[in-house]
Amino acid sequence: MATAASDAELDRLYVAHIADLERRYAAVLEAQAWDAVVLHSGSLIKRSAFDDQYWPLRPVPHWQHWVALAEPDCALIVRSGHRPKLLLPATRSFWEKPAPPPSLAFLEVFDVVRLNDPTKVRDYLGPGRVAFVGDDRERAASWGVDASALWPGLLATALDELRVEKSPYEIACLVEANRRARAGHEALRSAFRERDVSELDLHLLYLGATAQDDWETPYKNIVALGENAATLHHVAYGRRSEAREAASLLVDAGAACRGYGADVTRTWVKGRGAAASAFAHLVAEVEAMQGRLAAAVVPGLSYEDLHDESHRQAAAILRDVGILRGSVDEAVARGVTRALYPHGLGHSLGLQTHDVGCALRQARPGNAFLRNTRDIAVNQVFTIEPGLYFIEDLLAPLRAGPDAALVDWNTVDALTPLGGVRIEDDILVTGGDDPIRNLTREHLPTGGGPA
Repeated sequence: MATAASDAELDRLYVAHIADLERRYAAVLEAQAWDAVVLHSGSLIKRSAFDDQYWPLRPVPHWQHWVALAEPDCALIVRSGHRPKLLLPATRSFWEKPAPPPSLAFLEVFDVVRLNDPTKVRDYLGPGRVAFVGDDRERAASWGVDASALWPGLLATALDELRVEKSPYEIACLVEANRRARAGHEALRSAFRERDVSELDLHLLYLGATAQDDWETPYKNIVALGENAATLHHVAYGRRSEAREAASLLVDAGAACRGYGADVTRTWVKGRGAAASAFAHLVAEVEAMQGRLAAAVVPGLSYEDLHDESHRQAAAILRDVGILRGSVDEAVARGVTRALYPHGLGHSLGLQTHDVGCALRQARPGNAFLRNTRDIAVNQVFTIEPGLYFIEDLLAPLRAGPDAALVDWNTVDALTPLGGVRIEDDILVTGGDDPIRNLTREHLPTGGGPA
């Protein structure tokens, strides 16, 4: 297994990351005739209009690209030929204290100014055309930014493009995020194997095992027992544990490091009887397919072509386990696989779970939910996450339609109480003799299967 980078090593990589960002931002600003850009960390958002509670801050990702600091109303001014200026509010609410930053390395690379009045940011913007990157129009106005400079479309697209290929610092953060996620997945697999436990208990166990609060996770943990695994983003956790002859657990959960998040899914099954045995076979086949698809990744390949290949392999699995009666080509052409595998093969990964920059082309008809249509390139990071599910709302039209005879509905009905299966790893494209690095398998070598 790979070893994690130390905080000192991450800080060293961070300094190089910032130097590279300065060069790349300068090129973008010059190409688009901007003199500077001010990045806003974000504003606190009320949970409700009826009280004074706020959601924890989810920083603007373009801000996090520069600094791992989750404090509201901070500003970073990037101007070509000048050291970036970090403006931090000096005042603090006595109601709450922000979490300490994961590192203070930003003190080495920015000029840091503490401001008692956040509107004073306007005094540091400097001359010329200054763009604002953030989502708070009122804050931008208080800083004196012209409305025409708020989140300019061409500039936003260019800055998103800078996040597609990851720097060594970003890769190290993603590696560490995967390492942290391992403890949670191993804890849940053990708990599921050893006793009957509720979804809520499993969710809380995951948070404890990964030492993160709910708001710190890259996304809301998906913890689904049995038929709930057929809800792709199941987060309405059941409160009861229930003994069953055959039981399944799908866990889609990650962890974060300096704003970068892992996204890992595993599916396990336990119990006895024909349904448990057939579902274990299905999980094993999806696991093997996921490995083949990851191994097929090479620079220059269209990610959408890989997605289409996953449907051909899914059809072969469905035929092998006895769900599909027709041929592989017929099942794909007639959309049968899309009723059981409705989502895309994966998505780009980074500061956002569904990261930017990889859906620039319109997906082909039938691939409506594919989030990555880019050609694969070195230093991209994305997920490979095929899945097969028994979702009644999608199966009902197939069951009642002209292609119903292509499916063995007795087998479908027997497996429906187990919900579905998804296996997901985070992949770095390296090129060379070994074109990929599986960041997840370095730390969590076991995939789905018997608990």
